[in-house]
Amino acid sequence: MTIVDFHMHITTAHEYAHWFMEWLRPAMPHDPREYLEKTLKSPEAFLRYLDGQNIDYAVCLAETNPLTTGTSPNQRVARFCRDSDRLIPMANINPYVTPDPAAEFTRCMENGHQGIKFYPVYQNFYPNDPCLYPVYALVQEAGIPAMFHTGSSTFPGARLKYGDPLFLDDVAVDFPDMTIIMSHAGRGFWYDRAFFLARLHPNVHLDITGLPPHKLLTYFPDLETLAQKVLFGSDWPAITDIRANIEAIGDLPLPEEAKRDILGGNAVRLLGIG
Repeated sequence: MTIVDFHMHITTAHEYAHWFMEWLRPAMPHDPREYLEKTLKSPEAFLRYLDGQNIDYAVCLAETNPLTTGTSPNQRVARFCRDSDRLIPMANINPYVTPDPAAEFTRCMENGHQGIKFYPVYQNFYPNDPCLYPVYALVQEAGIPAMFHTGSSTFPGARLKYGDPLFLDDVAVDFPDMTIIMSHAGRGFWYDRAFFLARLHPNVHLDITGLPPHKLLTYFPDLETLAQKVLFGSDWPAITDIRANIEAIGDLPLPEEAKRDILGGNAVRLLGIG
């Protein structure tokens, strides 16, 4: 079985906001700064960590979130992933920080990014804002996935109204050939809304990042019917024992084929890897 973690933040200790480093402390086996510096010391060090967690491929996210968690530049993430086909870089565009979002995304593709992650809740925009439509057009043309944070966040500065999956209905209709991934699957408020949208639109998918695996069938009783559109993610470094989550999904009362799809098969298909 190929395991793909579709949601890993490779933001370094000095890139994160100070408060976020303190927030990480309970989740870390050691001091958060030391842990991140060791694990992200080099691509080789990160790959060793992935090997220990039984992860074959990692989707590595850039972020430009100066109002909340911090900033991990597109260029650095691309450079970190450049020499390993197991590390898949995803760009980020913050419409309030980037003067020309379409031009920046074009540069990201030239630098090797294989998708893009949007953070509406942390960057304070609605996903159906027309200012991002030129970027969506490029994403659709390139045939690469676009991830969107949906659902809740407890972080200072986050505004939950921007996380409603319903705003992605416009995007899915206007860009029917763009692969849309609802990260966190509408966590908290909107599980039913996210599930309905993924079932309604052929181009809309869910990632289950941040959701306790043993609760998945509580949140989504009909998960098996949508298993080919669900992606596994950890939200590392918020979760460090990823292998335990992988094993917990393996223990769910689902068909083996569904578990293979969720843990990696769907990601392999969407990313064209393996």
